[in-house]
Amino acid sequence: MKYEKSILKKVFFSSSHPCLNNKKNRFFASPGQLCYHVVVKRKPLIIGVAGGTASGKTTIADAIMESINHPQMVMIQHDAYYKDVSHLPLAERARINFDHPDALETGLMVRHLRELIAGRSIEMPVYDFSTHTRLRKGIIKKPAKVIIIEGILIFCEQALRDLMDVKIYVDTDSDLRFIRRLKRDIQERQRSLESVIGQYLGTVRPMHITFVEPSRKYADIIIPEGHNPVSTALVVTLIRQRLHKGSHDAP
Repeated sequence: MKYEKSILKKVFFSSSHPCLNNKKNRFFASPGQLCYHVVVKRKPLIIGVAGGTASGKTTIADAIMESINHPQMVMIQHDAYYKDVSHLPLAERARINFDHPDALETGLMVRHLRELIAGRSIEMPVYDFSTHTRLRKGIIKKPAKVIIIEGILIFCEQALRDLMDVKIYVDTDSDLRFIRRLKRDIQERQRSLESVIGQYLGTVRPMHITFVEPSRKYADIIIPEGHNPVSTALVVTLIRQRLHKGSHDAP
């Protein structure tokens, strides 16, 4: 059995101590004997949701959180960890390949996840996609029993994969993903039609072929065509079973 954190406590028991009468407790032997009691802290259940741009990852992650409705759930988005390039002129920022793993500060995300696993709060960055800069003030995320990680490139990073208990890949056709991204970037990120198309052809599509699509092999579950109610329901059932059994011991 593996533990994320174990605390050894020396205990000296008399024959009347309840621990000696508990058949389930294998750490205690006989009256008057010095023993060690292992106090176990469970690792939270960590779920990774990956897939191509505008594949429906966030929709799936939101549906999982809404369906499980666990009192302690938190979502961490990989794209919140884009590197801050505020020191560059705006025109130069726009030329950065944001679909390459090097554009993200994944090391910081890994450290933040380990902090949450250890039971400590973090300040998750907030990224402004219209200016390609990181805001000064982040969002406080508290420790939780269920952590959902969402992002295009999360399965490309072994350090992230090693923290995940369940890996979900959302598999959506490229034409549908492009239309969704076009609408999103124009409406939500104040991008022009020409810039969205240029970025898609210049970096998004090539990086999907190079990094995102190959990472599909790491998935435990593949959900087709974005939000698929049947597949999502199966995932929710699996997560509930894992939570109920408490089988997610720390690595």
